[in-house]
Amino acid sequence: MLVFRSLDEIPGDFGRSVVAIGNFDGVHLGHREILAEVLRRAGEQGAASVAVTFDPHPVRVLRPEMAPKLITPMPQRLELLAETGIDATVILPFTKEFSRMPARVFAEQVLARELCAVEVHEGESFRFGHNAEAGTEDLVLLGRELGFAVFGHRVLRVRGIPVSSSEIRQRIAAGEMNVARSLLGRVFSIESTQERGRGVGSKLLVPTINLAPYEELTPAHGVYVTRVRVGERWFAAVTNCGVRPTFGVDSFAIESYLLDFVSVEMTAETVVEVCFLKRLREERKFDSVEALKEQIVRDLARAKRYHEKAFRY
Repeated sequence: MLVFRSLDEIPGDFGRSVVAIGNFDGVHLGHREILAEVLRRAGEQGAASVAVTFDPHPVRVLRPEMAPKLITPMPQRLELLAETGIDATVILPFTKEFSRMPARVFAEQVLARELCAVEVHEGESFRFGHNAEAGTEDLVLLGRELGFAVFGHRVLRVRGIPVSSSEIRQRIAAGEMNVARSLLGRVFSIESTQERGRGVGSKLLVPTINLAPYEELTPAHGVYVTRVRVGERWFAAVTNCGVRPTFGVDSFAIESYLLDFVSVEMTAETVVEVCFLKRLREERKFDSVEALKEQIVRDLARAKRYHEKAFRY
């Protein structure tokens, strides 16, 4: 998949395109349904299939106090978009100046001139232009004038639940990993590196690994059955997300205990991915360290049974 990080990077001979525009946070089942249609229509017309997204998320620029934590930061989002098979993703730098672009100018300059769009596909709630002045119906009219067709897509529902990034964020923040998995079409995961100062640069020699500070969306505090990737190697694991109240710690940490541990070479850049499969329990303060240890033994036993019976990676 080609990645253009501004309109200036799009080559002059890129040709016609079929386009979908959105934040694509999570690249969930609803996004994938639209992108599959974009891919199909582009193939029929001999055009390129293109996703147009924004960085940073527009709310972080316009209303930073209300900005959501991201399900998928940009590197992970691009990996997931590439998996759909589309030809290119255009990342538009979102600034206050860009936000003041009128809807007509966006349609003329971005869609018609730069992307040579023949079709644009959008969700039914799509808004664009200064102060979100225009919607899909307005884009239909602009498209007729500028030479591209516009197709609106209804919100996909899974078991009656609307598939949207905001809905998925709420489910993950509540620890409802099974529901989030159904809406995403995959297991929710986060990627980071190992926390510095814990043997990074040599070997991981003990079966626990702490993630470096992570600023985007994490599940509700609690204990989870997980799979953890260290570099290219996968491990069955149990992961605690929280502040470890039994020890009087008030800083958030994500710590994983690897059930099928073997030592593995690591550097400060080694990617660690944690896939959250099931929430075992909420985080709570125990009366003693011994009581916590007893609970951990029970958590490990439940996680082992889960991995043995319900999950094949």
